[in-house]
Parts: sequence; C-alpha cells; structure tokens
Amino acid sequence: MADTKTSTETAAASSTAPNLVVLKRKAPGLSFRRFFTKPGVSPYGEVEWELRTAQITDAQGNVIFEQKDVEVPKDWSMTATNIVASKYLHGKLGTAERETGVRQLITRVAETIRDWGLAQGYFHTPEDGATFHDELVHILVRQYAAFNSPVWFNVGCDRIEPSSDGQNWHWNPETQQVEFGVTGYRRPQCSACFINSVKDSLDSILTLAKTEGMLFKWGSGTGTNLSPLRGSTETLSGGGTASGPLSFMKGFDAFAGVIKSGGKTRRAAKMVILNVDHPDIVDFIECKQKEEAKAHALVAMGYDGSHPDSDAYSSIFFQNANNSVRVTDDFMYAVLRDTDFSTRSVTDGRVVQTYKAKEILHKISEATWHCGDPGMQYDTTVNRWHTSKNTARINASNPCSEYMFLDDSACNLASLNLLKFAPNGTFDVEAYRHAVDILITAQEIIVDNAGYPTEAIMRNSHDYRPLGLGYANLGALLMAAGLPYDSGAGRDYAACVTAIMCGEAYLQSSRIAELCPALIPATEATKKSLAETNLGTGIAHGGADAPVRPAERSSAVMPGGACPGWYINREPFLDVIRMHRASVNGISKGNVPAALYDASKQCWDEALAHGEKHGYRNSQVTVLAPTGTIGFMMDCDTTGIEPDLALVKYKKLVGGGMIKIVNNTVPTALFKLGYTHEQTGAIVSYIDATGTIEGAPHIKDDHLAVFDCSFKPAKGTRSIHYLGHLRMMAAAQPFISGAISKTVNLPENATVEDITDAYIQAWKLGLKAVAIYRDGCKKAQPLSAAGTKTASSGKEGALTLAQLREEENPDGPPRAVRHKLQEERASITHKFKVGDHEGYITVGLYPNGKPGELFITMAKEGSTVSGLMDSFALAVSIALQHGVQLELLCEKFAHTRFEPSGWSGNPEIGYAKSIMDYIFRWLQLRFLTGQQQLLFENFRPRMSALPQPEGTGEVNGATATGPKSEVRGPGSGSVHAADALSGIVDLGDAPTCSFCGSIMTRNGSCYRCMSCGSTSGCS
Repeated sequence: MADTKTSTETAAASSTAPNLVVLKRKAPGLSFRRFFTKPGVSPYGEVEWELRTAQITDAQGNVIFEQKDVEVPKDWSMTATNIVASKYLHGKLGTAERETGVRQLITRVAETIRDWGLAQGYFHTPEDGATFHDELVHILVRQYAAFNSPVWFNVGCDRIEPSSDGQNWHWNPETQQVEFGVTGYRRPQCSACFINSVKDSLDSILTLAKTEGMLFKWGSGTGTNLSPLRGSTETLSGGGTASGPLSFMKGFDAFAGVIKSGGKTRRAAKMVILNVDHPDIVDFIECKQKEEAKAHALVAMGYDGSHPDSDAYSSIFFQNANNSVRVTDDFMYAVLRDTDFSTRSVTDGRVVQTYKAKEILHKISEATWHCGDPGMQYDTTVNRWHTSKNTARINASNPCSEYMFLDDSACNLASLNLLKFAPNGTFDVEAYRHAVDILITAQEIIVDNAGYPTEAIMRNSHDYRPLGLGYANLGALLMAAGLPYDSGAGRDYAACVTAIMCGEAYLQSSRIAELCPALIPATEATKKSLAETNLGTGIAHGGADAPVRPAERSSAVMPGGACPGWYINREPFLDVIRMHRASVNGISKGNVPAALYDASKQCWDEALAHGEKHGYRNSQVTVLAPTGTIGFMMDCDTTGIEPDLALVKYKKLVGGGMIKIVNNTVPTALFKLGYTHEQTGAIVSYIDATGTIEGAPHIKDDHLAVFDCSFKPAKGTRSIHYLGHLRMMAAAQPFISGAISKTVNLPENATVEDITDAYIQAWKLGLKAVAIYRDGCKKAQPLSAAGTKTASSGKEGALTLAQLREEENPDGPPRAVRHKLQEERASITHKFKVGDHEGYITVGLYPNGKPGELFITMAKEGSTVSGLMDSFALAVSIALQHGVQLELLCEKFAHTRFEPSGWSGNPEIGYAKSIMDYIFRWLQLRFLTGQQQLLFENFRPRMSALPQPEGTGEVNGATATGPKSEVRGPGSGSVHAADALSGIVDLGDAPTCSFCGSIMTRNGSCYRCMSCGSTSGCS
C-alpha cells in the first residue's frame, strides 16, 4: 500500500512571477512498496509469452479481422487475444506503426502514466515511480484489473502518432490553467462516461448535439437530463408554444444513429432523463412504446425488422438511447399512499396537470413491459449520497447509469477481477487493497493529463476529479466460494468486498491529498467560495455573474492537496463518508470470513480519520460498471455485479475452433462444498452433457442454489429470481460512490404489476437506479396478473400467435381445402448435416414462392429411418396443401430434442437439437417473412405465458438462435460463442452484433458480444 508518512511543510510564497502558482506547501509525494514484483526483475519477464494469430469472423465465417504473430501471455485465452488485438492495438494493420501485442500495449499505457506522475510530483522518488510502474504492469498483464476502453485506445499513442492534430480542452500544468488547442494524443480522451447539461435555449440545445456527436466519435457515452427544457404546453418569450424536449430528442436520436461510437460499427451510447414532475413526462414515458408499435406496423407491411439497423427500426425515433424517469421520494410516497402528484411548469413552477401517482408509475411499468424503457432513477437517494451538495445537485447519469455526478463532468473507469484475488478459495485482502491503491493512483494521475470535449467538463474534472473504480467476476467469486448469489451469505460477502474496495479507494485518495501537490481551482464557483472563506488566499474571482475563466495566479495559495471541490463541500463530503462507514454495521459478521469483515471496518475507519485531517483528492472513487469489453480482456467469467449466465460456455481454441466446457468455478465450488474428486467428476460430466446441474448424480438439493444463473437452462427449471438481483444490488450500493449498472431481467410471463413491484422494491432497498427488461418484451401485449390482455392486439390485418392457435381449435368450422401444386413447379434443395448425419431437404413451391411440399432424404441411413422420414415429409406436405400455416408447424417441431443432435455447420442455426429441429428452423429462416418471424414466438427461446398443448416437445424450456440479419440459404462458417450458448440458455430477444453478426447478451443495461467483444454501452 502507499506509504502514509507525511512531511508536509510550509514555505514562503513568492510573488515575483505574476503568472506562476506559488504553493505554501512542500508535497513529498507517494511512496510505494513492492507487493507483486521484485526489485530488478521485470514484471514482463515473469510471464510466459507466445505468438498467436488473432482472428474474428462474422456469422457466415468470413474473416473480418486478422493479425498474425500477436504476442500475448500464454495463459490468456484466445477470446482475450482476439479482443485486445482487434480493439486496442494501435496503428494501421500491415504497417510498421502497428502494435504487435499485449506487452507493447501495456508498456505504452503504464509507462505513460508513470511519466505523467513523475512530471507532476506524485512520487516521492524516481524509485517509487519505478515501483508503481512495475506493480501496475503486473496487475494489468496478470489480468488482475483493466482500465476502461478509452485508456487503451488513446493513452501513450503520441509515441506512435506524434503528429496527430486532435484538439481538445485540457489542463496546462505549466500555466496552471484550462486551455484549448491542438494536443493530439498528448492529451488523450480517457473517460468512458460523460454527463452533459442543457439550458432552455436553442444555442444550448444545438451545442449539446455537437458535444454528444464528438463524444460518440471518440468512443464514449453521454447522458443528459432534459428537464430544463420547457414543456410542449408552455409559451415562448416571443409568442407561440415551445416544442418540448421530445421534439429535440428526435434530433439527438438521429445524430446518435448515424455517428457510430469510436468511428466503428458500434452504436452510440446515450442516456436521456426527464424528471417525473416535467409537464411532458407522460409523452416521454410512452414515446418508445409508441415507436415500437410503428415498427410492428412496418414489419406487418413487409419491411425487415430483424435487427436494430433494419428498415423497420431505423425508420422510427428514440432507438439510440436509454430513457430513464427521475423520481423523488415524494413521488414514491404518493404512490404508496395512492395520492395525487402534479407536473409543474419549467418556467414558473405552476401546476400543469395532476395525476394519481400510481397512474404515472403504472404507465412507466407498462412501457417497460412493452419495450424495456424507461428505467427509473431515484433522485432523492442519489442526492442523499452526494459528496458535493454545496456545489450543485446531481441531475443525470451516463448511459449505463453507474456514473452519477455533477452536470458537465466525466469519469475514467477501471475494474478489478475479483476472482484473481482468491486463487485458492481464500480472498487475499492485502493484495486487493494494494491493487486498489495502485489503480486509484493511476486513475488520479490520468485526470489532469487527459483531454475533454468542453471547457466546462475540463474545469469540473480538474476541480472534483471523480473516479470510477469497480470490479467484475463477482458472480464467479461467489460460486467458487460455495455461496448462492441469491442468499444472505452471498450478499454479505459481496458487501464486504465492495466495502473494502471503496473504503481503501477513499483512503488512498486522502493519502494523495496529503502527500501530492496542491491544485489550483478551475471553476469560477470554486474560486469564489475559496476566496470568500479565506481557504485559498490570493485567488481572484469575477463575482457570481462573471464568465468562467482561469484563476488569477499571482501568489495563489491552497491549504492542501485535496481536490478544490473538497474545500467547499467538507461537511457534506464527510457526512457521506460516515454514511458509508455506518453501513458496514449492516453486514452480518457471522456470514463472512473474519479477515474480510475486519478489513471492511478498518478501511472505513481509516478513510474517515485520514479524510477529516487531509481531505480527499477525488469527489467520487467507485462505480459498478458493466465491464463489457474489458471483462473479455481480463478473461472474466461474469461481468460487473452480474451472476453467471450459464454453467456451460464455449471456449475459443488457439488455432481456431471452439470446445464446450463447464465453467472452471463449478468444480471449485463443488470441492468447496465437500464433494470428492469422483463425485465432482460425475457432476461435471452431467453438466457437460445436459447444460444443467439439476438431476446430476450426488448433488444435494440444498446446494443447487449455489449454481443458479441468470438464465434458465434449456433442460432445467432454476434461475435467479428478479428480487435476488435487486437484493444483491442493495447489498453493494451503500459502498459505491456512484451507482450500479445492471438490468434486472424478468421472465416473459411477468405482468405489469410485477414490474411495478420491482420498481417499488428497488426504491425501498435504497438503489439509486434500476433498469428492468422483460424477456421478449418487444413482441406482444401486456398481461395483467389475471392473465388477460390489457391492450389492443395491434393493427388490423396483423396476425398474432393467438389467432394462429385459434385455427387449431377442434370445435371450429372445417377449413381443410386442399390446394395441390401445379404439375411443373420450382423447388429448392438444401444439404444439411447434424452431427455426423447428412441429408437433403427438398421443398416444392407454389407460384407465389410459398412451400407446398417437403421431401427429406437421409444419406447412408437404413430403410426404417428413410421410410419414417419419407412418411413424415408426406404428412407435412399434406398439411401444407390443406392450409396449415408454416408458422404452426415450425412452432410444433422446432426445438424438439432427440438424437442425433450436434453442430450443423450452418451459422444461422448452430447447434441442432435433432434433425426435426434443424429442418423446421431452416424452414423458418428460409420462408417466413419479417412479420411472421416477429410473431413466431419460438424464434426466440421461450414461448409466451399461454398454456401449451401436450406433445409439443420441450417448447417451453427450449432455446433458439436469436434473430439475425436477413441472410437466406445455407452457408458455412465458424460457430460463435453466443450463438452456441443460445442452444443452452435463454438469451432473450437480444440483438445481433453489428460488427460480427453474433447474438449479443445482456450486460448491465446494455449488450455485449461474446464473440468479438463489441458493446452497445460505454464500458
């Protein structure tokens, strides 16, 4: 850990140089001890390296990225290799400037941060800088932690591109002021998360559009609260009526849709927030739901709706942002008491309209039921835990909702890989705290050496210096410890780990405040407050109405090295630290190892005592981000605070190909629970064969909960209840400066009332924000608790599955009229392979292109099998010619499970559970229109809540490959991890990856691709 000895001295101020900051304080700098490394031994030399070919293919098997001879640590996975090579290695492929591997990448970043720290007085001696560098390299190369993506994209790239002409706002350490100019990669953008403000003027609105566009360009996400904009019923000063925030949201949405994040194919990450008392709140709540209905109508007319960039979805508004409603405690109490709640004018605060609070919450829940938006942010809770209340309130968040701070601010993130700190089942508290010290120091050094898109964000970043340290692999850590995710013991363990991280981070921040150079304020508000309180002598300001400008710097004196915002927020800041500290008392001591519990108390005791004396360098230090791409870089089994997706995963092999493996944490957990090697081997073999632990030999019923995952396995019944997710968030939230990015998934048959209850429970549990997603929410109408429809079933002429099922009613009127095919007709023949069995499907077509007959020929099969397949094909042909809809046949026969089964070689289908499964999934892909695919519920993994007739196979439990882009016909290609996983668990209606075409998985409130590492968020 950093040395805590202080030798601060006061020196006489010099006023001989009018533009120099003279600080009456000698800052000795930080001392670091070696924990992971040895003097004179390179941290790279302790790693075994090898050369690999990094390659990423699309859904058709086409190579979309390849780099040969990439140098990586031998124990890094092929997935980590591919992600790092394709995302983070800098320079054009095939040129001398292209980075060649992980060693070069980490060297670029770690040496740059060390050099910045040396130049700005962060280290007591150059030897301390060298120790810091080596410890940081060890942490990064051994996958103990990783910075957020912009750091890997940009830091140190001035070594490779010294002539880059990029411009930004930055802090000039020589002049001690904020400047704008050409810096290239010398002042790189390092933050993933931004919060922007907007004022009620056209100039501010258009400026916001520009700022957001530049942030998207450089790979970051942004959030804004649009509540300062007048409602659509309010008048303008020059006459007329305001258009309201939703009208401008259309413009913001359009820019986000066309400016791909980072200049790549990743969609921009954006958050839009509106306060619950805004006059247009109902329109805001319902806007995405209404646009979704338009998309359904377009699909019904034949437009493609298979993915977010399809014709149907690219033609509607509000598809490029997460929406959240900001609610207060007053509103939530009004819900509980069933009283009225009023919206109010932005300009004068008068009441515009009065609703029942329950009515507004019901509208939020119903819209969430339909399309997953809006989420909710709990404003009173957020501002109760706000360290800088005297400056301004917190109004907004970043797109994933983990970073919540002042408007016009930024946060650079980093995440720890928790499982690395428990290699033998015992959590290494000392190593964990030391890693926190190293990372917080690195993130702090980055703040003033980064570039920012606006002057206001630069000034606030300098004065308040918020950081976002978090973690990943919590779900894997708990499973390895033999603790159920949804249990009191699991929650207490997570609370301790989170408390140690945040407490140690604030303690290190206070050490930096004590031992590192002081900071001259950059914002006018901070300068004014410091001058008025005589805390910062010699700091001139221009009065309350003065424009933001650099501080006058003659004889300016700061009392210490805390962030300038600390000095005007000391009491509210310490109040929040005391709240964090008191929350440790809520952890059940008997549920966790004594070392963990004692460390969590010690960290907060020391953080408070040290902070009361020296202050803190950073206004915030921790968040829990979704850790999308960097989770792959660290080879994490689970992301952020999430539990495991499934017990079985597909691992990419060096040299190509994949194998199915049972998670490494499963045998670790079984040994922890007392199973023998023989019993563990039998259980693991069963999981490998079935994808579930339910029914495995030797497993005890009371141990099943340890292995519960986010998704229900195809052959199982267990998964984590949504309240289990909320309670885990509540266990961690008191020990997080910011918030938690996590989507709480509800099953498809969840009701609007279930969602309402989840929102209320999240507020009662003290969460700052929550996003809820009902599996398959974009395909049907809501059910009430009684199971009846609560909304119309769509436009006239659009088929629903319920209408298709009505035709199955045996009491209905006879409609079986045969329509034979013409004597000479077109046909399609398709060759397929399921496991080691090959065959041919021939489909005869009507003149309109619809199938009317089916022939199935199995190669090298006996007469019995061939006869059965011929007879089955004849039955299907007769059914088609008598008007039985193909949708119904696909619904009945797709996903039936029996041998033979196996990989099909068809990238659109992947794993086939049987020959019938392959045939009918291929028919569905080849012949169903976009609208029919949309209404064919088994195109997604699970059926609706309607009762299923007997004899339909494993329809309810089965899963399917999610919707892909419209590629017809067979193809050969590599199988992708998420596509393979979709045959084992329910991936919901996740979209396809816009880079490689694989099915994405939920990750926090965004999505990530398990094949290429792309994310739809900002992590």
